[in-house]
Amino acid sequence: MLKQLTLFVLLFFYLGIVPAAGATPPYCSQEHIRIGVIPKKPMETLTREYQPLIQYLSEHLNLPVEMVHAESYESVIQALISGGIDIAWLGPAGYLMAYAQQPGIEAFASLTIEKGRFTPAGNYYYSILLVRSDSNIETVSQLRGKDVAFSEPSSTSGAILPRRVFSSLGNGNLERFFGSLIYTGSHDRSIDALLDKRVDAAFVASVRADDYVKKGKILEEQLTVLWKSAPLHYDPYVFSASICDSLKTQIKHLLLNSGQKLSRFLESQQALGFAPVSHSNYEHMLKK
Repeated sequence: MLKQLTLFVLLFFYLGIVPAAGATPPYCSQEHIRIGVIPKKPMETLTREYQPLIQYLSEHLNLPVEMVHAESYESVIQALISGGIDIAWLGPAGYLMAYAQQPGIEAFASLTIEKGRFTPAGNYYYSILLVRSDSNIETVSQLRGKDVAFSEPSSTSGAILPRRVFSSLGNGNLERFFGSLIYTGSHDRSIDALLDKRVDAAFVASVRADDYVKKGKILEEQLTVLWKSAPLHYDPYVFSASICDSLKTQIKHLLLNSGQKLSRFLESQQALGFAPVSHSNYEHMLKK
């Protein structure tokens, strides 16, 4: 029996399967968790809002958890692909871009959204085209020569989907139809630009417009929806290909069974909880 045990231990060492001291079992040598979040809001706002989630994961995993500052959607995508972050919150298009380059990444959860002025309760949201209600603009054709805000080139609802849907405008060149296309860097900046009359219309995620109503930044009747996309499954949380399986299992369980332990975080995201997702929820989303 002792001889068999010795051979078993030697085999583990030979194969390099040696658990690091203090590692998360079974045999996970990960020393910390890095989270990257697409900047739908200012990063200082997101960093503050994510603190309850970071503390929750750190306490239950017994590992340091940190949020990595992101300058753009693209920087989060590239960090996920390279393994520079372990978990990312991405838009559907960003997830599909990352998956195309690294199929080892895994979509595992998304938020369940509260009902809002522009978004139904559940797992779906919309890309919407907003104008000010006092602008007298009632159709997309009236936006010819007008200035329109997009959020980020890699944003599903703030750029990719609108450009695809309206690709025929201007004989296939949106720049010839609109006066100018302005990439603001986030949905919130696009809404701010619209409210400040720096642009005439803005493509944004419906949940971001809901947040402005909920926080009293706008009145419901202040903005008009000119166009709404088909329902989009809400943004996934995604594992990198390098994070170990035992941690994946633990993190999934912690998020999907968090209950009221993450109530402050969920409230800040206008969400009711987490729901499981997989690649199948997103793979056909942007196909014509």
